[in-house]
Amino acid sequence: MLHITSLNDGLDIFKALGSDVRIEILNILLEDSDSMSMNELASRLNITNGALTSHIKKLENCGLISISNESAGHGNQKICSVHLDKILIDLERQEDLLHVYSTDIKVGHYSAYHICPTCGLASDKAIIGEVDDSRYFDHPDRYNADILWFTKGFVEYHIPNFIPGFQKITQITISAELSSEAPGVNNVWPSDISFYLNDVHIGNWLSPGDFGDSRGLFTPDWWYPNWNQYGLLKLLVINRKGTFIDGLKISDVTIDSFHLDYRSSLRFRLAVDDDAKHVGGLTIFGKTFGNYGQDIKVNIHYAPIEV
Repeated sequence: MLHITSLNDGLDIFKALGSDVRIEILNILLEDSDSMSMNELASRLNITNGALTSHIKKLENCGLISISNESAGHGNQKICSVHLDKILIDLERQEDLLHVYSTDIKVGHYSAYHICPTCGLASDKAIIGEVDDSRYFDHPDRYNADILWFTKGFVEYHIPNFIPGFQKITQITISAELSSEAPGVNNVWPSDISFYLNDVHIGNWLSPGDFGDSRGLFTPDWWYPNWNQYGLLKLLVINRKGTFIDGLKISDVTIDSFHLDYRSSLRFRLAVDDDAKHVGGLTIFGKTFGNYGQDIKVNIHYAPIEV
């Protein structure tokens, strides 16, 4: 998912989408399992390969599609795939964007956990300890983890709070690449993933599956092909109107109910609860796994404390 917070940031996307041909390219790719060769696309559109190349380049430059090479016959074919699964346009006042503290949290930097197998962790170079042994979530190497997974339980992260003094927190946004956790992989494996802030349940998201149909764009080459490959990039926002996932309201819990300021501790928990309707596990992807090349990203919006 791409999160656009200003018109200027989305200018390349808007230009790329301002063409009937490029819209048709995206529609064809979405209808045909998300990927197709350049030759097939040109034939479907009834245009030359040269004309198609110009359109593809604009779509690729703004991240809407990705290009890979595939050997076929006497040479290589360029394969086009849809890269972004969702675009969220969230236009905020420019003055609000100036009062934001941003930080990244590595997947392995959790401060507390309680999980059940199947489970495991890995860095970009190797599995940490042994899979399905929850004791290794205490291993010193877990700080290097860029992917972790478990069937039920939780991991909790301590969010650094370094907003300026005498400021209150008005909004928190958190983005992370997430999926379910199935034995092996299963694209249809629903899981109710719960989010908590300072022990308060702020909402749920139903993950549709544990995706393994194609290798993640950033997933290391040594990673096993029948294991979790990529997730969906989700944007969680808690503000004065409630709590939202990708712009859709998931609860009435507001940021004001926490009374947070520059002195407050912030504990963010991702969980698959025992009493969830779909206990399908959780996988969290860091910047060297999955499709988005990022850690857990946090933005804390703040404003002066009113006297």
